[in-house]
Amino acid sequence: MKIAVAGLGTVGAGTVKVLQDNADLLSSRSGRSIQVTAVSARDKSRDRGVPLDGYAFFEDAVEMAAKADADVVVELIGGENGVAKDVVEAAIKSGKHVVTANKALVAHHGTALANAAEQAGVTLNYEAAVAGGIPVIKSLREGLAGNKLSSVYGILNGTCNYILSRMRNEGLDFAEVLDDAQRLGFAEADPSFDIDGVDAAHKLAILASVAFGRNVDFGSVYIEGIRQVSQLDIQFAEELGYRIKLLGIAAETDHGIEQRVHPCMVPDSAPIASVEDVFNAVVAEGDQVGTLMLEGRGAGAGPTASAVVGDLVDIARGISLPTFGIPVGDLRAAEPASMDRHFGAYYIRLTVIDEPGLVADVAAVLRDNDVSMESILQHGRDPGEQVSLVMTLHETEELRMVSVVDAIADLKGVVERPVMIRIEDF
Repeated sequence: MKIAVAGLGTVGAGTVKVLQDNADLLSSRSGRSIQVTAVSARDKSRDRGVPLDGYAFFEDAVEMAAKADADVVVELIGGENGVAKDVVEAAIKSGKHVVTANKALVAHHGTALANAAEQAGVTLNYEAAVAGGIPVIKSLREGLAGNKLSSVYGILNGTCNYILSRMRNEGLDFAEVLDDAQRLGFAEADPSFDIDGVDAAHKLAILASVAFGRNVDFGSVYIEGIRQVSQLDIQFAEELGYRIKLLGIAAETDHGIEQRVHPCMVPDSAPIASVEDVFNAVVAEGDQVGTLMLEGRGAGAGPTASAVVGDLVDIARGISLPTFGIPVGDLRAAEPASMDRHFGAYYIRLTVIDEPGLVADVAAVLRDNDVSMESILQHGRDPGEQVSLVMTLHETEELRMVSVVDAIADLKGVVERPVMIRIEDF
């Protein structure tokens, strides 16, 4: 089976290396050899740490996708539009199978690309687009095919998990850990896609489609990042028996499909609470299997290349499955649930001037919005000075909580807008 690789960055070079180093193993497992015949990159002279002798070199990746002597095009350029999209479309049009690690492309254009691949009679595989080396797409699409899934959730971004882990373990502030993560290469120079939750949202939209047989619907994902999580919140979470994680959560509810990415407080006894540093984890809830958690490295040359090569082996074996588990014509509309309808428990932290009567005023706001308090924490007492006041609230609708936060923010003695973090009882 002949392979053309578009993009020779960290993952592209890593994929070529795996195909070279494990050629005999892959041949025995696939029933035929898997050989790179063409590559494409912007700079032919750059040393990528892997020999490229004997491969046809294309400066134009789209031209390679259309004209290279290849059975499969591997797209490792990245980006939701532009060259990456053109490469995949050109490959499908020319009758070549496609393997991609591009979560943004699949999240934004997955349904259309799956339809094009289906019409052309080729395979579109994307295991590496979600959770790096963890075989989560294969697990949902194949291993759990006998289950009706009610939810899928997890830690889908290693950068955020690394930051939150170090904040908790070392008592550091967000900005300090972010700077360190950038220096160590765990975060990009512009970390916005990671820390603002967009990267996790791309992955969640894909997981929701596979889990629930729906059209990919990135536009309906509710997104919050971790910029507002402070060391104070980390400490209070610990005292309350929780850990803070950025989670992507997709679930079928009575009012539609919830897709949401935001910081969560999870019980420190929950298995996902112990997933630390750059590791990812995905949890699926099936009617037959119950709860299943997959954990591993979610990024990096080795884990991502492992997923890419796994997809190539499937194609070499003649395994061709519908892109999202069922034919495109059978995918249902997304039917998104409004975040206002979300029902759950909440943590809120107030920064207040310690004055008599303030707690009574806060309690009145809760009463007026029919929201019930579970617990309250305040450390120390400095009359007339700023202190932190923390409350956990029983389950209620999100819309009520937004009203509560708005009203408390307007109270005399409340110095800044309250911080709200959702509590998930896994």
